[in-house]
Amino acid sequence: MRKRYLVIFLFLFVASASAQRKYSNEFLNIGVGSTAFGLSGAVVANVNDVTAGYWNPAGLARMETPQQVSFMHSEYFAGIAKYDYGSFATSVQDNTAVIGASVLRFGVDDIPDTSELIDADGNINYDRVKKFSAADYAFIFSYARKKGKNGIGLGDGLSYGANVKVIRRLVGAYGKSWGFGLDAGVQYQKGKWKFAAVGKDITSTFNSWSYNADKLSTVYATTGNDIPKSSTETTMPRIVLGAAYGTPLNEKFNLMAETNVNLTTDGKRNVLIGADPVSADPTLGISFDFKQTVFLRGGVGNIQKSTDFTGKQIYTYQPNMGVGIKIKNFSLDYALTNVGNSADALYSNVFSIRLDFENK
Repeated sequence: MRKRYLVIFLFLFVASASAQRKYSNEFLNIGVGSTAFGLSGAVVANVNDVTAGYWNPAGLARMETPQQVSFMHSEYFAGIAKYDYGSFATSVQDNTAVIGASVLRFGVDDIPDTSELIDADGNINYDRVKKFSAADYAFIFSYARKKGKNGIGLGDGLSYGANVKVIRRLVGAYGKSWGFGLDAGVQYQKGKWKFAAVGKDITSTFNSWSYNADKLSTVYATTGNDIPKSSTETTMPRIVLGAAYGTPLNEKFNLMAETNVNLTTDGKRNVLIGADPVSADPTLGISFDFKQTVFLRGGVGNIQKSTDFTGKQIYTYQPNMGVGIKIKNFSLDYALTNVGNSADALYSNVFSIRLDFENK
């Protein structure tokens, strides 16, 4: 019976999507890459590898090698939900531009479908129980260029890029949607300083939902709910501003620090600066490295106001940390998010790898 109520709850969640226009496609705001997770996502100004296709497409133009591939896996809610990411980018047009593609999946698999547990005669038949998945997919196609004649990854100056996003969301055979959106970003480097601005879902992203009325009719008739109708969700634009500073500490050690401000336009959120319609959520990340080979990272973000057991208003935050190692063209990174459980969410372990390829 507990499993049955869980499935019914998921059905109700799908139905409510037609009325909930805010916070759509939130799985796209989780982040990618253990490097970025360790820095609490404060990377839009400094990112210069294949993961820039997610964070800031302009950063693809500053890749240090002509081709890169990256993969990431993490799990949430004690392994119930799985989050996977893969991306590829390559320089084109005589190293004056970069194109890339990224794929994300956030899903819960093997959910028991007990909608047909009881047959027409009122008998319980466990052979009728099937399983389904509730999963969100995103396919991101990127293009970036660097202004000037220095080529990819070289010199100061301006770089810019854009994304086309295709979003697919599925809840078994009960509901599905397609979505489309656009991102755009710029980076500017001057000496030891880097600045960036990214517009995500700049034209708003629209998800068109459709539902299988035949599959939902039995459950919704039993629970007294209305069968949801085809509808559209809207994801409002988000702007991210970033500034980074990097400097060598001595001949072996280097320091990089970056701060970002995430500006959302979908109404007041529980963040450090919550307002309607624009809220501001700042993040901070710091990284130390030894000869660009061994990396130690830390960051803080997700600052929210909450109420403790005494009724007092307090601020909570999410600290993250990470380590990484780079050996020739292979990079392995690890991040532990929400260190110390200072926020409501439990910590998660995130692993990612990156492979760099040189032209022959």
